[in-house]
Amino acid sequence: MSKLKVAVIQHDIFWEDPEKNLQQVSKIIKNADHADVFVLPEMFNTGFSNNVNSTSEDINGNTIKTLKNLAKEKGAAICTSIILSEHNKFYNSFLFVKPDSDIIRYDKRHLFKMGGEADMFTAGKDRVVYNYKGVRFLLLVCYDLRFPAWSRNRNDYDAIIYVSSWPIVRRHAHDTLLKARAIENLSYVIGANRIGVDGNELVYDGGSCIIDPKGYPLAVANNNKQEVIYAEIDTETLNKFRNSFTALHDADEFEILI
Repeated sequence: MSKLKVAVIQHDIFWEDPEKNLQQVSKIIKNADHADVFVLPEMFNTGFSNNVNSTSEDINGNTIKTLKNLAKEKGAAICTSIILSEHNKFYNSFLFVKPDSDIIRYDKRHLFKMGGEADMFTAGKDRVVYNYKGVRFLLLVCYDLRFPAWSRNRNDYDAIIYVSSWPIVRRHAHDTLLKARAIENLSYVIGANRIGVDGNELVYDGGSCIIDPKGYPLAVANNNKQEVIYAEIDTETLNKFRNSFTALHDADEFEILI
């Protein structure tokens, strides 16, 4: 498959209320147009919370069960992050939930110390790229966007998915860096961000988008609006561009030491 349709869902989040958020998102996805992949914001079921003892779930929790059922019903993968508990540790885990109930997991590497995330969560160590229907996706979460070495294309992916809770006060950086990651990596970039006000009085106004490998927007959500945006990832077009503009071949070799 050279073309894959992606849907990004931009929505408000009920603070630390998984049941309400699951009801909301289930309704949105069930009523949405067909897509191969649906992308939701970071911590879509709780908001960006550090109250890990009251908001976390394990791998068998209701949130993951609901996402599996939605993916199966819609015949599409669903991407987001949740607060995952495992072996007495807590992770901000990106979940790529497939229609067959298989889950690809990436634990957020760069924890936002200024927001207290690093005090409550354990950082991931592994960079995760997953091939779904012929498109290789790099899975990343919010603050990872600020660290280009972690996002650097090693000729191993076609698109980056960023799920975020990125407040309006730093919105300019969000929009600029999403375009930069697309341009420098010759890759599609998919960004899902929330709207509304969270329990810490942080304000979010969206900025969800799908960007092509030259840095141009294919789809952009309206500010402060709940909506679903769609665009196609076309690997044939991508490969033609990469073959004609071979910047990735000139990239510096490096190794990330964990």
